[in-house]
Amino acid sequence: MPILRPLASAGKRACWLLMGLCLGLPALANEAPVSFNGTSISLEQALGRALRSNPELAAVGRETEIASGARQQAGLIPNPDLSWSVEDTRQGSRQTSVSIAQPLELGGKRGARVEVAKRGSEIAWTQLEVRRAELRAQVRGAYYAALTAQERVRLAKTSLDLARRALQAADRRVKAGSISSVERVRAQVLADNAQLDLSQAELEQQRTYVQLSSTWDEPQPGFARVGGALDAVPASITRGALLRHLDESPSLRLAAQEVARGEAQVDLEKRQRIPNLTVSIGSKYDQTARDGRGERVNLIGLSMPLPLFDRNQGNIYAAQSRADQARDLQRATLLRLRSEAVQAYDQLRTSEQELALVRRDLLPGAQSALDSMTRGFEMGKFNFLDVLDAQRTLVGVRAQYVRALDAAAQARVSMERLLGEDIGHLGQ
Repeated sequence: MPILRPLASAGKRACWLLMGLCLGLPALANEAPVSFNGTSISLEQALGRALRSNPELAAVGRETEIASGARQQAGLIPNPDLSWSVEDTRQGSRQTSVSIAQPLELGGKRGARVEVAKRGSEIAWTQLEVRRAELRAQVRGAYYAALTAQERVRLAKTSLDLARRALQAADRRVKAGSISSVERVRAQVLADNAQLDLSQAELEQQRTYVQLSSTWDEPQPGFARVGGALDAVPASITRGALLRHLDESPSLRLAAQEVARGEAQVDLEKRQRIPNLTVSIGSKYDQTARDGRGERVNLIGLSMPLPLFDRNQGNIYAAQSRADQARDLQRATLLRLRSEAVQAYDQLRTSEQELALVRRDLLPGAQSALDSMTRGFEMGKFNFLDVLDAQRTLVGVRAQYVRALDAAAQARVSMERLLGEDIGHLGQ
């Protein structure tokens, strides 16, 4: 089904077909959608391939594994120290000691360290969610761009076909002496320009295919076309619903989690001011004791650094500054998201208004002008180049309609990227 639906009535189509028989021009009102050879890919298939095979998404997913390992490590207690020493290596006066020491973390350091690692794990999972949302938006944007490129190729082929048939008609009329050779030159220029437009449209179409397939790490597209239609893009959302759901977006949740991790890091650094206690027990054997008969004695020790100079002041200050920075970034993220959301919403509304205008006025007007030119040509009031101009005007209006559809689709993609979800099912 073509994107642009015919607007001409049955009578107008019959008149236009008659004109086509006279001049050899195609009936624009009855043009069929372009056909492609090879495989077609749907939006759902493209999204599935990208989510499975995108290397950047896979790399971000590794962060969750890294965070899981860091969280496991944070909960471990320090290993004990085993020591063995010998004083005076001479056989008769040797003193041998063996001891084991266990550091004891005081002040709740381990719990605070686990909390920091837990916050880091939450951030890693949210970063993965953000990247998934960005990838989905990237795929949708590339997919809609490919749909737009396909429609532009279709319109360019239609325009080229019109120009070539008009050139053939001009050749016949020049030979018949009905028109001057100047009008034939004009028709040739129009045909050359139409061929150039088609080449550029096909090049742009291939570029959009490559851009789409690159989202799942495929340098050359394994498909011949993308399926669907631009006018099948999901319905839009109201400004109020957009801003409400924006507060629940993954990007804002990520910013809030960064603040929480910063605060947890401040708490950990403050607890690091409290020195740890090391408890040791051991045994010492002295061969010189008891007139050379030797003696073994038990050793018990406690040690703790005195926080006279280093009380972790610098790390506490740095952690507090990072927490303040995270709060500033949270506010900046909120402002940025709201600004981008409003811009995307305004772009969507502008595009929808343009679409309504084209549907209501421009397309019917261009079609009506073409029908009038056709009837006037049959009555001898207009020359065939006037009819050709009317045809090109209709094609141009349809191209404008495609541009507006693409702008509306890209605006929806921007909003879905900000929200982290499809806006099609959100409440109005």
